[in-house]
Amino acid sequence: MTARPTMLIMSYSPLTGDARVLKQIARFTKDFDVTTLGYGDAPEGVVEHLSLPREIRYNDLDGKLITLKRYRKAYWRLSAVRWSREALKRRKFDVIIANDVEAVPVAVKLRPRYGVLADLHEYSPRLHDDNELWFQRITPWFDWVVRTYVTKAAAWTTVSEGLAAEYERNFGFHAELVSNATPYHDLRPGAVSSPIRLVHSGAGLTNRQLHLMAEAVATADADVTLDFYLTANHPAYLEELKEYATTTDRVRVLDPVPYAELVTTLNSYDVGVFLLPPLTFNYRHALPNKLFDFVQARLGIVVGPSPEMAGYVERYGLGAVASDFTVEALREAIEKLTPESVAAFKQHAHDSARELEGERQVEKWDRIIHGLVAKGRR
Repeated sequence: MTARPTMLIMSYSPLTGDARVLKQIARFTKDFDVTTLGYGDAPEGVVEHLSLPREIRYNDLDGKLITLKRYRKAYWRLSAVRWSREALKRRKFDVIIANDVEAVPVAVKLRPRYGVLADLHEYSPRLHDDNELWFQRITPWFDWVVRTYVTKAAAWTTVSEGLAAEYERNFGFHAELVSNATPYHDLRPGAVSSPIRLVHSGAGLTNRQLHLMAEAVATADADVTLDFYLTANHPAYLEELKEYATTTDRVRVLDPVPYAELVTTLNSYDVGVFLLPPLTFNYRHALPNKLFDFVQARLGIVVGPSPEMAGYVERYGLGAVASDFTVEALREAIEKLTPESVAAFKQHAHDSARELEGERQVEKWDRIIHGLVAKGRR
């Protein structure tokens, strides 16, 4: 029997909680002997998992080396990079998927037989461009990493058209769009509740300004409620949100649910909401998995005028787009919701669920990877 080709999937993230990486693993364990490297437990279906210890960081840059612009040494001294190189010493793979910029140089150095697919979840050089000091010091380092190593990948994918365009403009490679679409769920739209139930799920990050959504619902002249399902990324901010929720009977802050249960949990709601002020380049061009979670949960959707999210909402008739990123604009959009309009939005989500399923996006990775293998074998 012919041996199956080998693949390494790398990500400096907790793999069992990383929805995008899990899609890669689920697809390629069918055809490849997949080894994974990342934080936490082994994902299902892999032949081996190299678990990064929690204390081994991927972003512990040496400030002195950055100041001296000794970027090569700064990269190869990152704790997770050193750990990875040791763990992968003398290993050979047919193909590697490296998730995000930090993992790509390690993958490139391993020289897999058929090449590296760099899957870029963010536009890393402008990851924190709302912080002027970070932008001045760290952006040039990321530029160097991308120019020196990411450009040497055999193929590239990213999560939105805006990010793809920026990588091509600055570095010359074309990253194909593979959106964070959610796998298909065989659900139906529920009847619209009274009050209309809004929901938001995701990271509890301070700079997402989640309180704007809470304030818009709490002060709306409409019969609506809002539940948050949030991870405790910034615990102090999460506590502030919880304190605010005690001042109104319209807003609740709940514990996150496992990703495998998220869409079915969301299905009991009416409208998914996400107002994301464009504080950074990546926020401006965000096309997050939660938008597609809402579709698979058969919800209506209300978003701010983020171009990529708004484009989907308008193209598929999924809901409403606020005129700007303020409490007032979001409140106005919420106040226009009616049981009839929400029922129509939910039906449109149902009608679009197959077209917007994650399986169609995963097929793009499948085509790229098998193309690399076929080219290499020729």
